[in-house]
Amino acid sequence: MDIRGLGYVTAESTDLDQWRQYGTQVLGMMLTEDSDDNTLYLKMDDRNYRILVEKSDQDRYGVSGWEVSGPDAFLEAISDLEKADVQVVHGTSEEAKARKVQELIKFSDPDGNRHEIFWGPQQDFARFISPVGVKEFVSEGLGLGHTVLPTPAFDKCRSFYTDVLGFGLSDLMTVRFTDDPNEPEKRLHFMHCNNGRHHSLAIFEAPVPSGCVHMMLEVCDMDEVGRAMDRMVANGIKLTATLGRHTNDEMTSFYMKTPSGFDMEYGCGGRVMDWDKHTAFESTVVSHWGHDFSVGFK
Repeated sequence: MDIRGLGYVTAESTDLDQWRQYGTQVLGMMLTEDSDDNTLYLKMDDRNYRILVEKSDQDRYGVSGWEVSGPDAFLEAISDLEKADVQVVHGTSEEAKARKVQELIKFSDPDGNRHEIFWGPQQDFARFISPVGVKEFVSEGLGLGHTVLPTPAFDKCRSFYTDVLGFGLSDLMTVRFTDDPNEPEKRLHFMHCNNGRHHSLAIFEAPVPSGCVHMMLEVCDMDEVGRAMDRMVANGIKLTATLGRHTNDEMTSFYMKTPSGFDMEYGCGGRVMDWDKHTAFESTVVSHWGHDFSVGFK
């Protein structure tokens, strides 16, 4: 299967006003005119949107939308899923219109994480104008960013993503997020698709009630990261990991809570990979410095 990148994500929210404020005034994304009382379309580049927030009776992560190159690759993806006995639901024309794509299918991984595969995203090519002055997000040729999903059935999910969806292993680690020696170690595998981003997907060996460990947005430089930290504080958003620099993708970032309960990594400087020259490795530390995740539990 030839997945080109993470095209969009959706989030569910009981309070769209919280997301409207968070998405525009903290993340610095642009709210489009298609937004209404039930949906928010948040734009960050020449796509019509990258994050879709939908009114719901719960706060949680929604779906991960994976992009393929065109109708032939879309049919190939359907065939690969059906050969693996994955239940595939074809999106209706109304659902495709809401997602602003030509066609989409819906399916889940062995742990119930929801996914969509689509082709032909609409691009309005309207200029991205951040309401708080963010210069640009890094997405061209790399997809939206990445998402980290909870997979307690870790081995089944890993096989699903590598053998069925065609993701490659970038690197792996076994982690604790606190200094408590009684905290069980958990596996965390980072995976790439057909682009240069170090990972578009990671899977984490633990349940997470919000349906997502975190997702990531990348901006163009460290000043944008710093300004986002200032906006986080000014808007009373909870910090969930301090500023730091990761060992694997070299992203300098911090983490904060979203209104839907999952975390948002906001960073810059991620590696762009040459997969022909890369060798997968195991990291024994999460970061070169910083990234104190214990603040998220206080």
